[in-house]
Amino acid sequence: METRSQWGTRAGFILAAVGSAIGLGNIWRFPAVAYDNGGGAFFIPYLFALLTAGIPILILEFTMGHKYRGSAPLTYKRINKNSEFIGWWAVAVAFVISTYYSVIIAWAISYSVFSLKLTWGEDTGAFLMNDYLHRTVDPGQVGSLVPGVLIPLIIVWIVVLGILFRGVKKGIEIANRIFIPALVIIFLIIVIRAVTLPGAAAGLDAFFKPDFSRIFESGVWVQAYGQIFFSLSIAFAIMITYSSYLPKKSDITNNAFITGFGNSAFELLAGIGVFAVLGFMATQSNLPIDEVVEGGVGLAFVVFPQIINQFPALNELFGFLFFASLVLAGLTSLMSITETYVAGLVDKFNISRTKAVLFGGGLAAIISFLFATQGGLFFLDAADYFINQFGVALLGLVEVVLIAWVFRKLGEFKSHANEISDIRLGSWWTISLGLITPLVLGYMMFDLLKTNLLREFDSPTGNYEGYSDTFILFGGWAVAILALIVGILFATSKWKKDPTYVEDTDKKEVN
Repeated sequence: METRSQWGTRAGFILAAVGSAIGLGNIWRFPAVAYDNGGGAFFIPYLFALLTAGIPILILEFTMGHKYRGSAPLTYKRINKNSEFIGWWAVAVAFVISTYYSVIIAWAISYSVFSLKLTWGEDTGAFLMNDYLHRTVDPGQVGSLVPGVLIPLIIVWIVVLGILFRGVKKGIEIANRIFIPALVIIFLIIVIRAVTLPGAAAGLDAFFKPDFSRIFESGVWVQAYGQIFFSLSIAFAIMITYSSYLPKKSDITNNAFITGFGNSAFELLAGIGVFAVLGFMATQSNLPIDEVVEGGVGLAFVVFPQIINQFPALNELFGFLFFASLVLAGLTSLMSITETYVAGLVDKFNISRTKAVLFGGGLAAIISFLFATQGGLFFLDAADYFINQFGVALLGLVEVVLIAWVFRKLGEFKSHANEISDIRLGSWWTISLGLITPLVLGYMMFDLLKTNLLREFDSPTGNYEGYSDTFILFGGWAVAILALIVGILFATSKWKKDPTYVEDTDKKEVN
């Protein structure tokens, strides 16, 4: 009999999947990317990317997890005995991301408190770097722990690991049932307030005004695919793990469409809220919109506090709600990221969930303290850039090439999904995964390698100004390569229980 944990309801799974997809990048990355790549015209390549890469890969990973009933390592092991290391590589990437993602959530917790009295003052950039992060060391130096970051970081891990201790149904599902509706309600309040500000119309016009000439640029399409790819939590073990907890009768394709469009709807909502506020700031400062547009940490922790200072009323409340939305979006994503290696440890070493959370989550929490030091932001920049570009993106390319061209499993997976789903898959799905997605991801990787060989680095959290090539190249590459090495090492260790996949005539999966 199958003893694997299961979601209590279909809605619980969808909320968890949407919660994983909706993260910090939806709020601070998507609006700037859309604006910089044609405004309203960007939605054409964005929608095309969603339908030819985002949702097809979601369906693929939902099907893989559902069919083989395992974490990413176990799923890949059951697909082909030589591909287990891909699953562990994905888990290692997720592990690294969890160590610094948790720190950004801790910043958001701190800023939720700061907003109550507008503690950041007038010079919000100096407050972030000097007063809060105490960034007084050079890149590559650690410095001492910063209590203002460390304390909320500990709170983040207590909350996330406490939820994971309770399991899938009683922990992750219940948490997402609370966090996701709360996030949507809070952000709707933010958007309603934002669009009523003076100058909001100018901001929205800048966001939606289409520059159709841009859609003929290859770089815009690459940006669209990149945004979809990094936004949907695909290709680093999360969706495979979550779908392995689905019951046998699950509408896979419908779930994927709901998850994909739900994530995109929130990105659009975030774009409206962010650009309405930026329009207000531009009007107040008598500046053009393009001079106030920024993405990443700078938008959230420097620009937004500046804007909140200028609010005509209820500054503190708006600030609190904005940073509370970052906390909620971050927590739902961090839960899913951490669950990937918890599930991997349970499957591989046949240990209890409690031990897996203690070992895996505890180790991630301890390592995350590095990013709570005076030099933490520098390490965060290097780890984030390289693990995302040469971890997640490369993993996605390897995944689709292996499944479509090496193992030739697309037909088998299509049949599995069609047997239990209302929306049947056809040639659209196989062409997308077999041809379009590999070509686009291949081009993205070529472009990234060229950029990094020329040392033209870019980062949403700091652009590497003043960073030495030694620190960036050796520090960043070390993290990305280490994730792959860890994947290979874990794959060579013995399974503590039989990982063989068995499917009987009643289509029951047995661990």
